[in-house]
Order: sequence, then C-alpha cells, then structure tokens
Amino acid sequence: MRFSTFSRHIREGTKSIIRNGWMSFASISSIAVSLFILGVFMLLTLNVNRFADQVESQAQIRVFLELDTPEEKIASIERQIKLIPEVKSVVFVSKHDALDRLRETLGENADVLDGYEAENNPLPDGFDVDVFEPRQIGVAAEKIKALNDTDPDKSIMRVRYGEETVKQLFRITNGIRNIGLVIVLGLAVTAMFLISTSIRMTIYARRREIAIMKLVGATNGFIRWPFFVEGALTGLIGSLITAAGLLAGYAQVIRSTRLDLGLMMFDLVPLEEALGPVGGVVVGLGTLIGIFGSILSVRKYLRV
Repeated sequence: MRFSTFSRHIREGTKSIIRNGWMSFASISSIAVSLFILGVFMLLTLNVNRFADQVESQAQIRVFLELDTPEEKIASIERQIKLIPEVKSVVFVSKHDALDRLRETLGENADVLDGYEAENNPLPDGFDVDVFEPRQIGVAAEKIKALNDTDPDKSIMRVRYGEETVKQLFRITNGIRNIGLVIVLGLAVTAMFLISTSIRMTIYARRREIAIMKLVGATNGFIRWPFFVEGALTGLIGSLITAAGLLAGYAQVIRSTRLDLGLMMFDLVPLEEALGPVGGVVVGLGTLIGIFGSILSVRKYLRV
C-alpha cells in the first residue's frame, strides 16, 4: 500500500468519526463505560491478591527449645535452621522476650504474670522463622523438626506454625484469587460483546454508504480500511479516556488512604504497579475490540 493511499485512509477514518458525531459518541461512551467497569474490577482484584499475599506472608514458624538449653547448642540449632533452603530468616527469641510478648498479648490481664521474673520464668527460649514462600511453611517446619533426629539431646521441644489455620488460610486466599479472576474474565467478555455491538450499530447506520461505494467499483480493501482506522481510533479514544479516569481516581484513593491509615489494614497496590497491567489491558483491549468490531461488521455489507 502506497503512503498516499494509507494517508487517505487515515484522513477518511478520522473524518468519519467527526461526521458521525452522535454515533461515534455512542460508541466511544459504550467503550469507556464497559472498560471502566472492567478496570475497576481489575484494580479490585489486584488489591485483593495483594491482601492475600500479605496475609500469607504473616504465616510464621515458632520453634520452642527445651528449658535450660545451653547457649552453644542454641547457636548451633540457629545455624542449622538457617541452612534449610526454604528458610528466609531466623530471629532468636529469649525467654525474657517471650515473657514480655505474653504480657503485651494479655494486655489488661497481664497481672496474672506477676511474680514471674528472670529467675523463675517458665517460658523457653526459641526462634521465629520466616520462609521465602509461604506455601513452603509446612515443608520447612518438618525439616526443623527433623533436626532432633541427629541431636542426642533432642533440644527442640516443639515446632508450631498453626498447621490447620495455615491450610484454611491458603484455601481462602486461593478462593479469593480464583473468584477475582473469574469476575475479571467475565467482565472482559461482556465488555467485548457490548463494544462490538455498539460498533456494529454504527456501521449498520452507514450500510447505504458502503453499498454505494461498492457499486461504483471500490475494492473491498479500499472500503474496509477507513472503517478499520475508524474502529481503531474509536476504541483507542474510549480506552484512553477510561484509563486516564481510572488511574486518576485510583491515585486519589491511594492519597486518601495514606491520610487515614487507620482505615487500612494493608497497603494498596502502588500506582506505578497498577499502571502497566490495568492501563495496558484497558487501552489494548479497547483498541483491538474497535478494530475487530469494525472488520467483522463491515464484512456483511461488502457483499452487493
């Protein structure tokens, strides 16, 4: 295709949007509204997934040692735990720190611990262990327990990570992710249907124009290209309006939550992280639907 011909198609496609003002406005509005709903649920799904990740990351292994375990053995066990591939970090928690934690947990009822001081502290020393991948917490816990197999003193008294609670947590977070994915996919299909229908209505209103061009000898490609450009521009304009509105609104939500952190139990996905997936999908999907909606719709009227 020569450049002059291509330029002509660009001009005609652009003029068509202006000439068919109300129909173009209807198509652009349909695209913007449909993609806006899709984009809102995409942002919601991103943040729900982030919340699930943050909840999972709080799963932690607690290792309790036998009372009066010597310092040399404590250091040795700590080194062995750090060598486990799944382990990210190991923090030693002395019996004194454990007692302070318990007092904080009990709050107003902490007076039941009065009389328990350094010399008669009944709590054991231990470790807080974090893993790289929350779903490997069970594997890491079993490996820590297995350290007793080669320890004649059996210094590890107990390993806890809330097995049943963790399993239930992972089931819930999996369900949340799957539900979010289904909703987004369903809305994407719905948006494609609504946008395609709107574009078909626009082209249907101009079926006489297509028939006349066909009768005077215009080739299918010559007729199709301006509609191709028009559909692409319609989809692009609608999707850009949606992306700009979505991201501007989301930026305001982020600023508002930072001013009132008491309402938020977790951090929202940063704007720069949402920009790529949400903006890219909205603009890309809107443009592609505009193109294919025009191509598929105009084919029907190319047969004269």
